[in-house]
Amino acid sequence: MAGTDSTRDLQRRPGPAVVLVEPQLGENIGAAARAMANFGLWDLRLVNPRDGWPNEKAVANASKADHVIDAVRVFGSLEAAIADLSLVFATTARPRDMFKPVFGPDEAANRLTAHVMAGQGAGLLFGRERWGLNNEEVALSDAIVTLPVEPAFASLNIAQAVLVLAYEWRRASGAAELPFSGNMDEPAPKADLVGLFEHLETELDDAGFFNPPDKRPVMVNNLRSMLSRGQFNLQEVRTLRGVIAALTRRHKRANPSRAQPDRRKK
Repeated sequence: MAGTDSTRDLQRRPGPAVVLVEPQLGENIGAAARAMANFGLWDLRLVNPRDGWPNEKAVANASKADHVIDAVRVFGSLEAAIADLSLVFATTARPRDMFKPVFGPDEAANRLTAHVMAGQGAGLLFGRERWGLNNEEVALSDAIVTLPVEPAFASLNIAQAVLVLAYEWRRASGAAELPFSGNMDEPAPKADLVGLFEHLETELDDAGFFNPPDKRPVMVNNLRSMLSRGQFNLQEVRTLRGVIAALTRRHKRANPSRAQPDRRKK
């Protein structure tokens, strides 16, 4: 989804760190960095990336999330990567035989938000592409985060998982305002809407649309009800009246004998 506004400054708000444990592909690191940037996260930590760091493929796939890539820190162990954090959640799609709380992404984000807003460090752990986190790594966490995926097809790409959690973080932290709103004017005044109705009805009278005549009141009410549901703004009412006028002129040029004086109400 394109739409980056290069005129706006990036906001580096406090947020949880994203820790990728032994990521194998630079492309996945870059895609995860892009997902973080989309939702305002910037602290990306790598534990023993297979192809080392820096990684040109990661840079290319980050799609100009340079502020995330430039801030990447590399660690030789998970323990070192989370040493400054006091709340760590491990992401996994598999049940683990250990006594740990299990949260969905919304609850996890709420808890992370409260922790970070209190000035404490927090992080999310993501495992390897092939098998995720091992039990020893999950054991270092305070809780498990899992997504409500289809059990028969539960594996997510790392960047996809980062995207979901980053979105939930932004929503929970109160920064999820939309980048723009619909450009909808106020509905047209009723006087202008009635003018549209009468304009259309006059031309339909001239065209012999209301037949038989005794059905005219019902047909008029139906037309007005249909058009009222459109919630047209003033410009739209004017455009519709222009359309009616253009069609009427064409019809009268093609049928000059049917041309009649303009009886529209002003």
